[in-house]
Amino acid sequence: MLIKKIQHSWYNKSGLTALLLPLSWLFCLLVQIRRVLYRLRILRTSQLNVPVVVVGNITVGGTGKTPLVIELANLLKEYGYRPGIISRGYGGKARTWPQQVRWDGDPTMVGDEAILIARRTRCPMAVGPDRVASAKALLKYTDCNLIISDDGLQHYALGRDIEIAVIDGVRRYGNGQCLPAGPLREPVKRLEQVNFKITNGIAGPEEFAMAYTAEKLCRADDPAVTLDISSLKNQTVHAIAGIGNPQQFFDQLKLNGLDIIEHAFPDHYPFKKEDLDFGEIQPIVLTEKDAVKCQRFYLHNVWYQPIKAVLDNQFTEQLLVMLERINGQKTS
Repeated sequence: MLIKKIQHSWYNKSGLTALLLPLSWLFCLLVQIRRVLYRLRILRTSQLNVPVVVVGNITVGGTGKTPLVIELANLLKEYGYRPGIISRGYGGKARTWPQQVRWDGDPTMVGDEAILIARRTRCPMAVGPDRVASAKALLKYTDCNLIISDDGLQHYALGRDIEIAVIDGVRRYGNGQCLPAGPLREPVKRLEQVNFKITNGIAGPEEFAMAYTAEKLCRADDPAVTLDISSLKNQTVHAIAGIGNPQQFFDQLKLNGLDIIEHAFPDHYPFKKEDLDFGEIQPIVLTEKDAVKCQRFYLHNVWYQPIKAVLDNQFTEQLLVMLERINGQKTS
């Protein structure tokens, strides 16, 4: 309950903010000290011999990194690159790391987001808390010639050539304070050092907008069975989201004319079959990430909606030019 109150205070006026400010100042100080230690090479950064693109954010919670990583990987494949993807594997219970991720793998071992990314990209992928080890494993055992890191903006042990920060276009930076008084992992000025700022929604100055296109609903136990979301218009459905920002998913369903009963769960929640048992006949609609974990329940009236990130053409052009230059420097 206290955690929820603290998180609520990040985006609403609350006396909790003032109480937590001293801890935030300490957190910011430690963040800055850590960055200086890497800059002075007291802490080691490993550079790879292929381009490394890090996609991350400076806020806690969902901003849209995963759809962007998927779109980037598929885009770069079209231009002749062979991307390998690394991630933390949050929620995975494997005993050893790094772990290879297969598109048909077990999300309980490597995490739900990893399976989703592998399914949507079919790229080589490895996960683990040590992103350098994950990247080196991909380079050793696959033919990838570019690394995309899903999250890891603050994982400075991994050298990077391009940084892409994803921003929530609605919530932005909340109250602008660092943890725990606010949602920031690093001060906002950190964004001055990234190469690209991608905003999930309406972009501000020096930002590129990212939008979503929603596809047909897919049945969780058999994705080949699809349903046009318009067929559920004006119907009551149970909407389930165990993601960083559930409200964004709920709002999207409402825009499609659905009358939803909201069920918000913590990010990466390990769903059980009972969580989807409402004793009613109304359809259930999940996020695609949650469907990865619920597919094994074999429930026929459970659906998910795949989404596709739509990127600004200017961003993709600038990214490709930058990668071509970096590639030339790496191979010369």
